[in-house]
Amino acid sequence: MLEDWRYVHNTIIPTHVLTTEEVRDRVGRHHLEVAYLGKTLVGCSTVRPPGDDARTATVIARVLPEHRGRGFGEELYARGLKRARELGAETIETVVLSSNEDGLRFALRHGFTEIERYLLPGDTIPWIDLRLSSPTPGSA
Repeated sequence: MLEDWRYVHNTIIPTHVLTTEEVRDRVGRHHLEVAYLGKTLVGCSTVRPPGDDARTATVIARVLPEHRGRGFGEELYARGLKRARELGAETIETVVLSSNEDGLRFALRHGFTEIERYLLPGDTIPWIDLRLSSPTPGSA
């Protein structure tokens, strides 16, 4: 499962390739899932739980390009959002690499608004942080 999650992450975010050890570290801090259609890998998700001092969780759904537009992102996002709410999140954010136009459109279509653009050291492609601007089903 971790290698499949890593493969999807590294395919969609080629500017921030993770090693197996880095993924093992993340699984201890975040909730990671992998999505399949039968035995075919289609995507993955990450839920970064709220921290001690905030009620904000980050939900990221990633779908391999050849499987987009068929509802897999919807399912990954819904599952991630549910998990974030179970962990006590009141505010939901996501992050998208600006070159991922499909991912950015998905986030905007689901009620996220841009809050920040930034470059990480050594990067040339900006990251976009977005926050869910409208209440979601099951939220207070």
